[in-house]
Amino acid sequence: MEEEDKKEFLDDFKKADGEKKLDMWYYALDQEVLWDQILADMSIIAREQKVDKKLDKVMQEEIKKTAGQ
Repeated sequence: MEEEDKKEFLDDFKKADGEKKLDMWYYALDQEVLWDQILADMSIIAREQKVDKKLDKVMQEEIKKTAGQ
């Protein structure tokens, strides 16, 4: 989700009534569960393909690069 989309979603959440807020809350939770499952599946595939250690190294380098900005 782009930064502007997140801002718009949160602005809509602020303006929504109670029922709409609840719907938006459950939508966000559903998305979290979906992405958690996708990440878990990706991790399994990476291990099966024996690229998990290489991916971990790349991720650590990206984290260091991002933290340095």
